Amino acid sequence: MPIRNILADMRSGNYKPIYFLQGEEPFYIDRISDYIAEHALTEDEKSFNQTVLYGLDTDVSTIVSEAKRFPMMAQRQVVIIKEAQRIRNLIPSGDGDEVKSELLTYMENPLPSTVLVLCHKYKKIDARKKIGKAMKAAAEKNGVFFTAEKVKDWHLSGWISDHVQSLGYHIDPRTSNILAEYLGNDLAKIDNELGKLFIDLQPGGHITADLIEQNIGISKDFNVFELQNAILNRDVHKANRIILHFANNQKEHPIQMLVGTLFSFFFKILMLQHLQKRGKAKDAAKIMRVNPYFIKDYQLGARTFSEKKLRSIIGYLRDADMKSKGIGNVSTDAGELLKEFIFKVMH
Repeated sequence: MPIRNILADMRSGNYKPIYFLQGEEPFYIDRISDYIAEHALTEDEKSFNQTVLYGLDTDVSTIVSEAKRFPMMAQRQVVIIKEAQRIRNLIPSGDGDEVKSELLTYMENPLPSTVLVLCHKYKKIDARKKIGKAMKAAAEKNGVFFTAEKVKDWHLSGWISDHVQSLGYHIDPRTSNILAEYLGNDLAKIDNELGKLFIDLQPGGHITADLIEQNIGISKDFNVFELQNAILNRDVHKANRIILHFANNQKEHPIQMLVGTLFSFFFKILMLQHLQKRGKAKDAAKIMRVNPYFIKDYQLGARTFSEKKLRSIIGYLRDADMKSKGIGNVSTDAGELLKEFIFKVMH
């Protein structure tokens, strides 16, 4: 079940007896468990009817015992298990029919007045084992079994756009791409930074590059996407102004991150050239795993540079990456490496 459906169900007051939340992306798990912790009970009910346990400090018997309690002067009780992946013997060893689990027994016949939330972060249970399959089936039958997948890097910009829209605001693809590049694949961090932007916006407002610069500090003029644009348009002056800014602000613009982003960009241009030669240009966005909005940038690059030049550029970037890491006993200033790269690309 998608997270938006889970949250919508709870907003209508429909809470399930079991929430088994697993997977590599903690942001989604936290959103569901935090919503339950905040809204399933009133403030007066929480004192006697809300229990939070941590995986390292509890065991299966304690969890089941807590889950079997009846609520006091409330419709339900809530038992939240943080870091459930750290519970010893949560999934018993073995894979035969004789393997028993006190937790599985409870999940197959849970107390309707208990909301049991298991936050199994950063990994999944082994659903290849019989008991793993049985726990998944029990959670699906009597509640929610949710797997939080990590958002792939090439989907991150789209995730930001969708998330912003779900919160009642707007952002264009290029601006969301800037956020994705500079904040990385940490959804909780992205959500936190977006919260800073919403303070200055009315509902339905538009997140702009200027707003991001004012509140987060990501420059709308001096970023890797503007550098790519300068290179594609053969604007040597603009490119050199940007790399000078990078050289003077290396903490915010580490050269390894810049080189990695540029490598991906030029590699995709080379990929597009090959797709065009094979008559697959119309499927390029899907094959290259990029937002269709940005295909025009890759098309410009494919027209601007020959295949031979693109291969040389990729070689320059590999060389800059090795030098920046001191490989081969070479120690070169990041600013000088970037200047050398721009000179080779432009000539």
